Amino acid sequence: MDEKDWTAIRVLYEEKNISRAAERLYISQPALSYRLKNLEAEFGTKIFFKIKGGIEFTPEGTHLAEYADDMIKKLQHTKDYMMNMQGEVKGTLRLGVSSNFAQYKLPKILKEFSTEYPQVQFSVNTGWSTEVMDLLNSSTVQLGIFRGDYEWYGERKLLHTENLCLISAQEITIENSADLPFINYKTDNSLKALIMGWWQDQFSEPPRVVMETDRLETCKEMVKNDLGIAVVPQICLQPSDNLHVYELSYKDGNPVSRHTWLMYDQDLLKLPTVRSFVKFLEDRPSV
Repeated sequence: MDEKDWTAIRVLYEEKNISRAAERLYISQPALSYRLKNLEAEFGTKIFFKIKGGIEFTPEGTHLAEYADDMIKKLQHTKDYMMNMQGEVKGTLRLGVSSNFAQYKLPKILKEFSTEYPQVQFSVNTGWSTEVMDLLNSSTVQLGIFRGDYEWYGERKLLHTENLCLISAQEITIENSADLPFINYKTDNSLKALIMGWWQDQFSEPPRVVMETDRLETCKEMVKNDLGIAVVPQICLQPSDNLHVYELSYKDGNPVSRHTWLMYDQDLLKLPTVRSFVKFLEDRPSV
């Protein structure tokens, strides 16, 4: 087996579908099937069997997928350390970043960092914070930027604290918002829990949900067109939105706030790229 075999097995194990795995690997389905048949011949065993809608790995295939994942991690760590042995800040920085932070904050940060360290390239994976946590736990990324509070055994640094806000096209009061149409959007469970926790603190009845969108930005556009109100993180709001914005507090007066964290393994600070990026974030006046 080589690196391409390891990657093929890992992706197939994640997707449980040959067509989707081939798409992720940027190869044809026949090419992937041929590579898998060669692996089965090499080890003299079935790696998977087909089921309706996809495939299921055999116990031997599962063991091989775990081996492939371990080898990919070891190879990546070796590449990282070899690239950084001379202490120069160069190589690839692997980041896992919460989608909203990636959209509204990350581009400017990466631009400024790359200006200071032009020999550093970036590999960025974005998604909900739960997905980023999986990437960090599997060592797919070196640094994770999360929104919300998650358990982590390694280092964590608070990057940002923001309020949740009620937004509307017309001027309203918090007290009468329970009677207004409410627009939901798909997001991670930690933000959902924060929004519903505030709502239940304020009102005895659930929100009158009239719409659910797949993205936060779509939700904002619906609010701009006066189709309802919504509760959103402050990070997504711009003066050009021309919305009425109400920062939320609980009945006890405490603000409804959300934290953004940087998380990483302490050992990775041995890499100049990681160490420089962490210090760069710490030295910024505001993230």
